[in-house]
Amino acid sequence: MREAFRRFARLAAEGVGSPAAFLLGVLMTLVWAASGSYFHYSDTWQLSINTGTSIGTFLIVFLIQNTQNREAKVMQLKLDELIRAVQLARTELVQMEALTDEELDGLQREFQKHRDGAMKNLEQITIARERRSRG
Repeated sequence: MREAFRRFARLAAEGVGSPAAFLLGVLMTLVWAASGSYFHYSDTWQLSINTGTSIGTFLIVFLIQNTQNREAKVMQLKLDELIRAVQLARTELVQMEALTDEELDGLQREFQKHRDGAMKNLEQITIARERRSRG
């Protein structure tokens, strides 16, 4: 059942994210709006669009969430494989999801220092290139 739902969720997410689905939604809304005068803009007329969109949104949220969860898992596994494959990488970071917020904050500060250092190196490279191009 899980595999069948995964396939259905993926196909449904692709379908509702398509231009054709958007156009169908616009068309349905226009038909609903145009039918208002025929139904004298009654409460039932208004309730039909409210109910339809609420049920549709409710169901689509689960399908999209399933697809996003799977994509996030796949991305995490790819990153884990890259970390594992790089010799200098700290393989203990593969389990980052289990770290506390404080530990994650510490890692974020550490990586910010690395980014700052990389920016300084990039600035020095840019300055050196400019000097070479002038001289």
